[in-house]
Amino acid sequence: MKRLFVTSLLASTFITAATAAPVVVELPATTLTIGKHKIVAEVAATDEQRATGLMYRFSLKPDHGMIFVFESAQPQAFWMKNTFIPLSIAFIASDGRIVNIADMAPQDERSHWSTGPAQYALEMRKGWFAERGIGPGDRVTGLPVVKR
Repeated sequence: MKRLFVTSLLASTFITAATAAPVVVELPATTLTIGKHKIVAEVAATDEQRATGLMYRFSLKPDHGMIFVFESAQPQAFWMKNTFIPLSIAFIASDGRIVNIADMAPQDERSHWSTGPAQYALEMRKGWFAERGIGPGDRVTGLPVVKR
């Protein structure tokens, strides 16, 4: 009987661990500036960090977001699988200029593309850029250095 209990307990623990949502880990942050607006942005610079992004989160602090850093400027695409916060994304060229901004709905698996080469992508709460009059051509300063 004891053996059956231990086996059942182990199986239950394994199933729970395999189906539980991943633990959200905050990444190191940096301060970015767009015009007079300051942003605290977690930095996603590795493949694993970029793949996870803001998945499994249910809120963002005011003026907080995530900056995705890529090795080179090229067309970038994002989707919202397992992301529960409505977001706006600014695709940013190597020189810090915003290429375009797209709004993304939670759990939407459609791709949202940059309209030109982008080395960075900044995700903020949906509407954040529009509420501040920020658009294509505006410059983001304080971007992380790209490691090659």
